[in-house]
Amino acid sequence: MGCTMSRLVKATIALVILVLLFMPGAMAATVASFNATRSQHLPLPRGTVRGPKSVAFDGQGHGPYSGVSDGRVLKWNGEKLGWTTYTHGPGYDSKLCMASRLRPETATESRCGRPLGLRFHQKTRDLYIADAYKGLMRVGPGGGEATVLVNEVDGVPLRFTNGVDVDQITGQVYFTDSSMNYPRSQHEMVTKTGDSTGRLMRYDPRTSDVTVLQAGLTYPNGVAVSTDRSHLVVASAGPCKLLRHWIKGPKAGTYEPFADLPGYPDNVRPDRRGGYWVALHREKNELPFGQDSHLLAVRVSANGKIVEEMTGPKSVRPTEIMERDNGKFYMGSVELPYVSVVTRK
Repeated sequence: MGCTMSRLVKATIALVILVLLFMPGAMAATVASFNATRSQHLPLPRGTVRGPKSVAFDGQGHGPYSGVSDGRVLKWNGEKLGWTTYTHGPGYDSKLCMASRLRPETATESRCGRPLGLRFHQKTRDLYIADAYKGLMRVGPGGGEATVLVNEVDGVPLRFTNGVDVDQITGQVYFTDSSMNYPRSQHEMVTKTGDSTGRLMRYDPRTSDVTVLQAGLTYPNGVAVSTDRSHLVVASAGPCKLLRHWIKGPKAGTYEPFADLPGYPDNVRPDRRGGYWVALHREKNELPFGQDSHLLAVRVSANGKIVEEMTGPKSVRPTEIMERDNGKFYMGSVELPYVSVVTRK
């Protein structure tokens, strides 16, 4: 009996070891998950543009608004009217800015711009735009041609303006420049070289002053103001991390690790519960074959813990998840010809 029990115990221990080796998540705390495979599409104008990367809504709840591949920001007006032009940067020309086989997007973007981050200041109704090539721009209520506010800081040009958020109380604007060496057309080099010349900045609309809050960042992407407005959460795409930069309190002016992520983060947006939705453009060790499902995004709590996952088909690589009060999630992408709308069930 003793020998039999000993073998049983050994077999049990061996099984536990195998589980720990090959299923490391099996012993971890359970994380909520929901599948976003079934979604509604808000199709962009056919055959002309793609990549509605960022998604925004104005103070009246109208939208979404989204920046697309030809440099414009479009507004969704419902099924009957669809998308219309809301704004564009200086120098926009509809003919010259339309990409084609002979004139790829990489050739048109530097002239026409590429909006990557959008955020309204609800009080003034101004829309702030982080444009990869033109810098930080703003357009007033009603749209029209946007004004370039910042295209260089401390004499150094913005090479890859990326994420933006607005403090809705003070009106101050926070934005990122992903690299001082590479433009968006060479974004893969930022990751491959481990480039750490990114910057986090603040623009004050009352004085037009720009302050570099943090330099030497590795591929800073999306940025979000915390609910209590004490800090910023910044996506560091290459290292697959979130950083917390303090703007108030005894730690003001410093930053620290906030969360480790299972993939490469893009934009960061509030989850309406004090935390954040972080879009994942790709998982860390994703395989092109196997089950047609991967992580689209994770929800991170106010204390930096992953508390929920969003999954979906591998053909979808989101750049932003915007959660609305009606239980709907609006999903941006740099590749697809539509904005996805997912309803949680």
